[in-house]
Amino acid sequence: MNVSRRLAVAGAVAVSSVLLLCPAAYAHVSVQPQGEAAKGGYATVNFKVPNERDSASTVKLEVTLPKDHPLASVMPQPVPGWTVKVEKAALAKPLELHGKKITEAPSKITWTANGSKIGPGEFQQFPVSLGRLPEDTDRLVFKALQTYDNKEVVRWIEEPKDGAAEPATPAPVLKLSAATEGHHGGGAPQKPENQAAAPAAATGDATDTTARVLGIVGILAGVAGVAFGVLAGRRRSA
Repeated sequence: MNVSRRLAVAGAVAVSSVLLLCPAAYAHVSVQPQGEAAKGGYATVNFKVPNERDSASTVKLEVTLPKDHPLASVMPQPVPGWTVKVEKAALAKPLELHGKKITEAPSKITWTANGSKIGPGEFQQFPVSLGRLPEDTDRLVFKALQTYDNKEVVRWIEEPKDGAAEPATPAPVLKLSAATEGHHGGGAPQKPENQAAAPAAATGDATDTTARVLGIVGILAGVAGVAFGVLAGRRRSA
């Protein structure tokens, strides 16, 4: 009986650990390309904001654009229920774009709820057209602040390091692919995709969620199998 109780307790602890820790590992602000994000070109990306709190809603997102790799063109797509503001700052070193010298560039994007919120168990995507993407780096880091309606602010500003464990509050990172013939050297800015593209992204999120759930089920099944095997062995010995 004591053995059975111990196994039951161990199984319950394992189940609880998996269920509690797994969501936290994936629920953070991220940036995802809608298509290809190639060096030297333009791309439309989504800043994906999940709501992590059970008793508060997200009402503001602030994204700081990289200063070491400034972007001359930043065009947010309107999101119903949210207002957006793009701030600019002077550049220490002017940019050359389409034969013109750029002395200032967008430095920050702020979305503020205006009749809408990101509630518990929900997420929202904020599309932005970015360009021209730099050619001298493999990624862009966007530090972000997420504000809840209870005044809590989560700072997604820790830059992930290669070969190191993911930080507790990682900054969104956009990976850049090698420049292609069509993107190299610039071109006309890519127009932001319409809101109809959002369901496709949501479908991908659903697929990821399904895979994670199946993984959890596999772990739980393994724990149950071990417990059953030990119990069966004890009974045969008795």
